[in-house]
Amino acid sequence: MSDPDPVPDPELAPSPAPAPAPVPGDQFLAVLTTTDSEAAAQSLARGAVEARLAACAQISSPIASVYRWEGRVETAREWQVLLKTTAARYEALAAHLRGAHGYDTPEIIATPITHGGAEYLAWVAAEVEPGA
Repeated sequence: MSDPDPVPDPELAPSPAPAPAPVPGDQFLAVLTTTDSEAAAQSLARGAVEARLAACAQISSPIASVYRWEGRVETAREWQVLLKTTAARYEALAAHLRGAHGYDTPEIIATPITHGGAEYLAWVAAEVEPGA
């Protein structure tokens, strides 16, 4: 019978790579909007990323939205677009979405990103830098 594998000495194990410096999360936002078609969602997402107002955007499958509009309760099929940007670029992104949106009163909601991977947040900041 052979001896079981020896337990490695933790002092000889390689150290994990140091974590990157934290990036303050309060300067980043996840911005949500909805629209009435996949094509419109694609256009909003692509336009914002091409204009460097958002680093990226995810488009959700059709959702059912229930809301009150002009005195009536409505139900509609919509697509959500979730965009990542910096707080500094929010006003420009919101203006772009209002101008490109097909709705009279588009939903544009920004939620602060309070925590996130340092590399990811640094990438977001770099991608929305004007003139980059």
